[in-house]
Amino acid sequence: MKMETSVQPSVKDKIAEESFKLFCRRGIKGTSVDDIAQHLSMSKKTIYKWFSNKDEIVLWAINSYLTSVDADCEQCRQEMPNAIEELFAIMKTTRQVFASIHPGIFYDLQKYHADAWSKWQEYKNHHFLNRIKGNLERGMTEGLFRKDLDVEVIARLRLAQIEVPFDERIFPRFQFELLHVQTASLEHFMLGIATLKGHKMINDYKQITEEE
Repeated sequence: MKMETSVQPSVKDKIAEESFKLFCRRGIKGTSVDDIAQHLSMSKKTIYKWFSNKDEIVLWAINSYLTSVDADCEQCRQEMPNAIEELFAIMKTTRQVFASIHPGIFYDLQKYHADAWSKWQEYKNHHFLNRIKGNLERGMTEGLFRKDLDVEVIARLRLAQIEVPFDERIFPRFQFELLHVQTASLEHFMLGIATLKGHKMINDYKQITEEE
């Protein structure tokens, strides 16, 4: 059995972090272990010292990214003064990834990497869903979101919305910019659930003045 050392987590995390960047840029299927090794200026032998195969690299990379996303979401929840600014802050933290992510990443996960796909589904359907519910309930308490919202239904609709921009049958990658679609989707969602007070705050945030 390989002995765990204090060096291992940082090495594995570095490989996972850089691999995720390549997956975002090229897609998971389009990125080989050779590509990862070349990108990191490492030998394949060094990478295989820490990972048994590409499937394990993908799993570790997705898990590390989701852990980072969850930490960012929690920071936004704690630091932002209201539910609307919390949502805009979360979008801002993910802007860099959405600006460069390969649209086929979910397809690659589902078809070729079952464990990583299960990890994403588990995170999405539990952790992320609960965060959406928490944000909705916060906004309702603050008078920014309508009090008649069915939180369970609206949260699940928003969850489904997040994956739709990655579907190339609906948004072909050469016709639509993923970041723009995600931003438009979030704004449409917020305007649909917001009170008049919430609408004003959204428009103030976007520096838009509506005729009332």
